[in-house]
Amino acid sequence: MLDTQMKAQLQAYLQNLRQPIRLVASLDGSDKSAEMRELLTDIAELSDKVSFEDNGADQRVPSFVVVKENETRGVRFAAIPLGHEFTSLVLALLWTGGHPPKVEPEVIEQIKALDRDMRLEVYMSLSCHNCPDVVQAATLMAIYNPRIQTTVIDGGLNQAEVEARQVMAVPMVYLNDQVFGSGRMSLEEILGKLDTNSAEREAIKLSEKEPFDVLIVGGGPAGAAAAVYAARKGIRVGVAAERFGGQTNDTMGIENYISVLETDGPKFAAALEAQVRHYEVDIMNLQRAEKIVPAKEVGGLVQVHMANGGVLSSRSVILSTGARWRNVNVPGEEQYKNKGVAYCPHCDGPLFKGKRVAVIGGGNSGVEAAIDLAGVVAHVTLVEFADALKADAVLVSKLKSLPNVTIQVNAQTTEILGDGQKVNGLRYKDRATSEEHTEALEGVFVQIGLVPNTEFLKGTLELSRFGEIVIDDKCHTNLPGVFAAGDVTTVPYKQIVIAAGEGAKAALSAFDYLIRTPNAVNAEELSLS
Repeated sequence: MLDTQMKAQLQAYLQNLRQPIRLVASLDGSDKSAEMRELLTDIAELSDKVSFEDNGADQRVPSFVVVKENETRGVRFAAIPLGHEFTSLVLALLWTGGHPPKVEPEVIEQIKALDRDMRLEVYMSLSCHNCPDVVQAATLMAIYNPRIQTTVIDGGLNQAEVEARQVMAVPMVYLNDQVFGSGRMSLEEILGKLDTNSAEREAIKLSEKEPFDVLIVGGGPAGAAAAVYAARKGIRVGVAAERFGGQTNDTMGIENYISVLETDGPKFAAALEAQVRHYEVDIMNLQRAEKIVPAKEVGGLVQVHMANGGVLSSRSVILSTGARWRNVNVPGEEQYKNKGVAYCPHCDGPLFKGKRVAVIGGGNSGVEAAIDLAGVVAHVTLVEFADALKADAVLVSKLKSLPNVTIQVNAQTTEILGDGQKVNGLRYKDRATSEEHTEALEGVFVQIGLVPNTEFLKGTLELSRFGEIVIDDKCHTNLPGVFAAGDVTTVPYKQIVIAAGEGAKAALSAFDYLIRTPNAVNAEELSLS
């Protein structure tokens, strides 16, 4: 099951176990049970602190639970956790065996303080790069709080259960048999939803912070670059981000960032955060801005009001709130989100194995999604509004070579159809003839570009007709002391490398503003190197 290299790596990790653990499996005579037995046997042979038993009696077969010696409660995997989830398995072994997690002590205390019985069921797919964060968060919570039970369920391995619960997007979390959340969620986000008093406490902490010299709103590549460049000037820098890493967290492969031959989005996002933390920047994660108040209205400092009620002040602000997937905005889309309407083919594609799906959008992302899905699903219909696909020629050529793909151009999506529970069709209009067409299918993947995250700025500073922040060549907005960078701005070509460059430029412009504005900062206190 595990190759020689994986065994060597895992054996090295297992040396960190501080106490014995048991792998207790519930198996039958199926091929998948045989695979699971082989995996668990391999693991047990790598450490004298790990034992394997196949005498479990759980309702989910095959499955296994990772438990401390002399205990029966632990984290259960109704999965053969390889692929993206192999790291989740390794961490479950280590944490159960007493190896401390790389989590702030106050977060662990917050987990321990949750005072009600909770049963978490996390549905994932082994090809989902968004799932491990949720799996690992739920795993850690179960290990540190005896009132929490966590079961990790591979949708591909438990298809009957997935269909019964109509799970059509991963990660999907159930709490005590009720849908708790879907999509990528960090440990802090999950705790924030479970700990109902956390938002109030966090708002107080934010409002008590001393003013920053540079406050960056948004933690994607632009925000991270701005933080590094500003912090290296020796000034007080903060980053308030809804999700550090931004869109890169949802990017499968990155192969065009200069000097990095190949990486994936979550690794790239983690590297961004690590470098920013290296410079001791005050990172305030899971923070969504709701309003910005110009300095002239509040006595010399720009104020940023957060969704939880906290207020941050700064001598200058860099807005780098990025963009998000654009909705197609037709009847049925909102109703059937995560019930057949999806936005990540890598994550959710395996749930549609053998089914018929549509992809809306004929740009690079749409064509790439259709190519990806064609290897998994029965048939893909690509629907493009324009009269020709806009993707790169090499991608279009590849798409047209696939036997289970139909391309509909000059087609306007008018409705996503469903039976009240899940998607069962797509309706579109031929823009040349006005003829209506209906495709029977079970999934719709929306891939039609991005929309800037600027709703909270309307009426405060100048926006383009597309909602982007209007900036000049030095990232100035029309408000003194307020700068902007990245995908949220009017700068063309929404690329990671461009966003990072714009973030660096915005930081340098903000610093220049600080040293030239007498009331903004004492220039003698700044290092001008």
